[in-house]
Amino acid sequence: MPATVETHDNFEKRLSSLGRKHAKMTRGYSTKVGKDGLITVSTKRARRGFPIKGMILTIIGFFAFKAFMLASVGPVTYNERLAKLEGGSVIEQVGAKILGIDPITDAIAGIAGPVLR
Repeated sequence: MPATVETHDNFEKRLSSLGRKHAKMTRGYSTKVGKDGLITVSTKRARRGFPIKGMILTIIGFFAFKAFMLASVGPVTYNERLAKLEGGSVIEQVGAKILGIDPITDAIAGIAGPVLR
């Protein structure tokens, strides 16, 4: 009789293992055919955490936007517009600080300036 208990325990373990695999596969899976012709299924990993690539692309885009604005209107006009923002509300003053000319923006504008003109 102990063999049936062990078999039932093994069945429960296999059943719970299949349940976990099925839950992982609901998030997506991919199949691959090996050199021997065996088809293997692997689950896709769930994305976790903060999207660092998206944040980096956003920052690069922001600096590129500032640089192209600086290159298109010129530094004198750009600084005049920043001066108007500095005289405004608190939000406008913060915007003026963020949109100020920094070394990165100046370098990108130096490269993009001849292209735009």
